[in-house]
Amino acid sequence: MKKSARAAALSALERCRKSGAWSGAAIDGAIRENGLDSRDASLAARLVLGVLQNDRYLDYYIELYSRRDLEPKLRDILRLGCFQLLFLDKIPTHAAVSETVGLCREQGLDRAAGLCNAVLRRVAENQKALPPIPGEGTAEYLSIRWSHPRWLVDELLREHDYAFTEAFLRENNQPAPLTIQVNRLKVSPEDYVRALQRAGIAYRDFPELPGCLELEGGRVSELPGFEDGLFYVQDRAARIAAEAALILPGMHVLDACAAPGGKSFAAAIAAKGQGDFTACDIHEKKLRLIREGAERLGIGCIQTEARDARRFEPAWEGAFDAVLSDVPCSGLGVIRKRPEIRRKRAEELEELPEIQAAMLENLSRYVKPGGVLLYSTCTVLHRENRDQVRRFLSAHPDFVPEDFAFGALRSEDGCYGFWPQIDGTDGFFAAKLRRKT
Repeated sequence: MKKSARAAALSALERCRKSGAWSGAAIDGAIRENGLDSRDASLAARLVLGVLQNDRYLDYYIELYSRRDLEPKLRDILRLGCFQLLFLDKIPTHAAVSETVGLCREQGLDRAAGLCNAVLRRVAENQKALPPIPGEGTAEYLSIRWSHPRWLVDELLREHDYAFTEAFLRENNQPAPLTIQVNRLKVSPEDYVRALQRAGIAYRDFPELPGCLELEGGRVSELPGFEDGLFYVQDRAARIAAEAALILPGMHVLDACAAPGGKSFAAAIAAKGQGDFTACDIHEKKLRLIREGAERLGIGCIQTEARDARRFEPAWEGAFDAVLSDVPCSGLGVIRKRPEIRRKRAEELEELPEIQAAMLENLSRYVKPGGVLLYSTCTVLHRENRDQVRRFLSAHPDFVPEDFAFGALRSEDGCYGFWPQIDGTDGFFAAKLRRKT
């Protein structure tokens, strides 16, 4: 039975809360299960992402006007209503209130409908002049205002100044663009751009990265040439990292933590489809995604293998011209795409630096003399990025940092940290290390 966008959004939020589902998967499932048309699907997605991006901020005012404990479902419903009132100008106030109260009743919470109505009306009455969050200039203020965990705010403030930290947190709450890479094995960037123009799709290109195009969202499967493999989705920072390795035709390349395959695809395309590319992941399910992606793109030079990047493979020692090591990380650089990441607890991430160091140590053994080791993450913390590279280089004098440049971007000591508020990309880190001959 077809349900409303708000009911679908609530279903997705409950899935994220109860089972830790990724927001994208939860949204897609709720849209499909509730039979939403494109307009309602768009609203449901906006509601889910908006609530996840602003949960602490919304809770501050919900608690200010309710002053009582709230069961999880009722809190989700109130968050949906408050988000509409405070962030979606195109939804009339009366509609946001009445539809949310109606959702409360639909969900069997009739006894809470009066409370829901009262809280939302108080928020609506004060939406142009909300009581300020106390403590401006403090970590707690940033944590509430931009809905990030306090532990993360504290860590960012230890590494950066207040203005820089707030700019990063603010940017994480903005919609992320959709970035695609043209499959230059099948179509020229110029011809693909013409296809976008014919379809009336606006884009931004980057001269230093031919075929890298930024769009204002949209469904990937509905873009021109998806079924024909004319493009794949990859953030600009990840494309730059893959290009920094300078993959040439005929090279032997290992992508050690390859899923979902973007760097393998970028490397193979840079090599004009000529070479030997091995894409690894520890999970067979993820390897299947890489194979399916390579088949859609028509890339035949990529083979997949299930491997643990921490385990030494003697046959691979000194065998690769380039080793790409996009290691498991906290993912804190992609919060604007996956807002649920901000719900991670600090203790969940404590073992990551040890795992990353073990992978870097092992993978370095596979690099030929004169070859490249590319270390990358989609996070922004020094302990997972520059600190790892420093420790590795201090223990491995046979590797040296090698700088790279793309347009105005210039690495320093072989390293570059991407920031969404500065570079317009994901938060990302890349380090290029060359093994001495």
